[in-house]
Amino acid sequence: MPPADDDAQLAREVAFLKALVRVPSDNPPGDCAPHAEVTGRLLEELGFTVERHVVPEPFVKAHGMKSVVNLVVRERFGAGGPVIALNAHGDVVPPGQGWTFDPYGAEEKGGAIYGRGAAVSKSDVATYAFALLGLKQRPEGLKGTVELHFTYDEEAGGFLGPKWLLEHEITRPHFAISAGFSYAIVVAHNGALHLEIVVRGKQAHAALPETGADALEAANAILTAIYAERRRLYGFTSPTPGIGSPKITVGLISGGINTNVVPDRISLRIDRRLTPEEDGLVVEAELTRLIEATVAGREGIEIECRRIILAEPLRTLPGTERLVEPLQKHAAEILGETPSATAVPLYTDARHYTAAGIPTVLYGAGPRSILEANAHAADEHVRIRDLDAATRVIEATLRDLLRAE
Repeated sequence: MPPADDDAQLAREVAFLKALVRVPSDNPPGDCAPHAEVTGRLLEELGFTVERHVVPEPFVKAHGMKSVVNLVVRERFGAGGPVIALNAHGDVVPPGQGWTFDPYGAEEKGGAIYGRGAAVSKSDVATYAFALLGLKQRPEGLKGTVELHFTYDEEAGGFLGPKWLLEHEITRPHFAISAGFSYAIVVAHNGALHLEIVVRGKQAHAALPETGADALEAANAILTAIYAERRRLYGFTSPTPGIGSPKITVGLISGGINTNVVPDRISLRIDRRLTPEEDGLVVEAELTRLIEATVAGREGIEIECRRIILAEPLRTLPGTERLVEPLQKHAAEILGETPSATAVPLYTDARHYTAAGIPTVLYGAGPRSILEANAHAADEHVRIRDLDAATRVIEATLRDLLRAE
């Protein structure tokens, strides 16, 4: 059994996480400043000095959000040493349907906390804050700086969070650890390209469709080509373990005027997942050419291909092993097993750190898989024992990094 003071610290951390879950921060709509204010106050109650970096409204609106305030905490231990960033996001996907718990209730049941964001990634706001608190309480022998980066646009791509902090030179860490799960250390992940394809034609009466230019018929040809491309991509496998093949999905379709009118405009939203070996700009150009060729020569049809998001993959950089080794060592001691260094076929805002040349891994509080936590699904939850374990692993890892020569 842990000592009584450890029990009290864990109870305090659980209460901290519950307070975060109880404040909605859905993105969309992305009005996240109120949650940042609550988080900032909670961090100050722990004794931290909190910097609040407000992203100007025009940039926020350009990314489809309403308000973003990034929170930064810096704790310096002695002179010199590395700067290590711990990044988690406070924005969450909307709860959707099918919940048996209140999505904002932070109910505790069966050793788990339920609520939207409990796993992704408000749990790691708590993990990182309390790991740093542990360092502050016992700072002997440490040399370096730990920064908390709590941002609010991961669900919109991270351009106003980590990328904003880095581009505006608010931070320049030597290493970064970003939100993840307790039983794996993620050293690489997919990227994503989101395109909107607008097909324009000419409306006509349904009694005389030949007098118009049917945008839906052209869109159907595009869909056929995309699904053929999906089958082709299945034939490729990334050499990075855990990634699998590139993927392509049409997630949204809209358009038309009325049942008795030839459609003059159809919009398609495409999600193309990028493996770590692919270049997003090259993939975008190739996919655009494929779509344009599909409708070439169709009279009265025009198309527009517009990029919504290009998120390059998280790639393993030299120096990543300096994070992996202590994380594996301490996770083995605390969890009783060594988490693998692996890759996952999703994407996160941690990629902005590697894009800036900063060795980065994902590690935090959570189960063995996204599915097990119901992340981005109904009844999302995190087990308290995983929250506790991840906090202790992160604290021990930071101690190793801040004691290294």
